[in-house]
Amino acid sequence: MITPQKFRIATRKSPLAIWQAERVANLIRNKMSCEVELSPMSTTGDRQSQWNLSEKGGKGLFTKELEDSLLRRDTDLAVHSAKDMPTECPEGLALSTFVEREDPRDILILKEGVEIPKIMATGSPRRQAQLKERFPDCKWIQLRGNVETRLQKIAEQKEAEGTILAAAGIARLGLNSFAGLKFLPLSVDDMVPAAGQGAIAIQTRIEDREIFNSLGDSITQFEVTTERQVLENQGGGCQVAIGVCMHQEKLHYFEESVGRLSFSCRNMSGMEMLKKIGEFSR
Repeated sequence: MITPQKFRIATRKSPLAIWQAERVANLIRNKMSCEVELSPMSTTGDRQSQWNLSEKGGKGLFTKELEDSLLRRDTDLAVHSAKDMPTECPEGLALSTFVEREDPRDILILKEGVEIPKIMATGSPRRQAQLKERFPDCKWIQLRGNVETRLQKIAEQKEAEGTILAAAGIARLGLNSFAGLKFLPLSVDDMVPAAGQGAIAIQTRIEDREIFNSLGDSITQFEVTTERQVLENQGGGCQVAIGVCMHQEKLHYFEESVGRLSFSCRNMSGMEMLKKIGEFSR
């Protein structure tokens, strides 16, 4: 087990990833009275900006380098967007806890003056599948880059007229408005979010997983763990159009073959929720 004197945080280099790592760093300073150092890293997903993520493996492309640093003991914990995490950790690693969740919704972002976009930018099968009814004739392309870069490209209409982004990421970067764009929040009934969306995950070596428990939120821990369990059970990932989100004591689920469904999950265990989803899926 590591000695809690100074912790080294593995993080991606993007502005959003740094914001999330700094949030965890501040929690460590305030709750554990320890020094913290950030170790920003470039991942395969960051470097291969032309790759189609749904074809190349998706989530693991943004985590491997951070996880390798943990296994080499170059860092003590890694901070990720929970929605980017594969359902299985590499041997020797574990998801220690989840920081209190923020807004889990998606936001539809359109260029001002556009009501029915002809070209939308998102590489997410989940988002594409749920917006097909709203924009049946739309062409879908992938637009990579950090959040502000993507917003600027939409505002200038260089490649597409709109995109869909996570509300939490937009808020964390202070980008709730952007010149030339309109932001349209989508309810979880209209667009079921990805498992873990809006939550920050703390990953550690297995033997260190209890050290950071005080940084987590019990409600978020239950919600995200359950969502990931549902995702794993249904065989979901970046390549599959599945959404699952616990929100206001209801479980919302989307899969192309069954559409959207929701039900009260109050006092239900994760296994009971899985069983109920199975009943709808048959």
